[in-house]
Amino acid sequence: MTAATARTAGGYRPGELTVHRVPADVNAVSRALRGAGRKVALVPTMGALHDGHRELIRHARLLPGATVTAVSIFVNPLQFGPNEDLSRYPRPLEADLEVLREEGVELAFLPSVDDMYPPGAQTRIVPGPIADELEGAVRPGHFEGVLTVVGKLFQIVAPEIAMFGEKDFQQLVLLQKMVRDLNFPLSIVGVPTVREADGLALSSRNVYLSDEQR
Repeated sequence: MTAATARTAGGYRPGELTVHRVPADVNAVSRALRGAGRKVALVPTMGALHDGHRELIRHARLLPGATVTAVSIFVNPLQFGPNEDLSRYPRPLEADLEVLREEGVELAFLPSVDDMYPPGAQTRIVPGPIADELEGAVRPGHFEGVLTVVGKLFQIVAPEIAMFGEKDFQQLVLLQKMVRDLNFPLSIVGVPTVREADGLALSSRNVYLSDEQR
């Protein structure tokens, strides 16, 4: 598939947001764009987009060269513990898509759980000892879930660059190590933390906090 074919098939329209749900479809579009000399920069998210996500997208769009920005929205069950907030994690999809349009994103990838983890899928990416420290010490298995889903997104979307916030610094370090250790052909860019007026780092889970907890 050429870039022109991707356009005429509805898979990519310059300056417009196209939404993809099937892994093979977004993979074909991404590879066609790269074959036509366009860079693809991926911003992986779980949705509930806020100004921190907007900053990641803006950094992606400012990259030199002919860059197409792709954003994935997927609430990844593998990174949630048994008593965490998977079922109530915010999922304001229409508002998220509007954010992507406002920020000039051209590719959105919204897979289902079955698309990402088909029945019988058992393979996981297991991080090294650093994943057992800090956040990993109180969230066992969390970083295994993060690395597994991000590794799959890298394979499916096939970006040349991926953007992650420095807010989740342990995660950023583990992802950089995964890319080096497993020879993923891409670069990871860390983006400085965006904070609210009171200094709290922006997070989709800030809605859970009381005034006292903030």
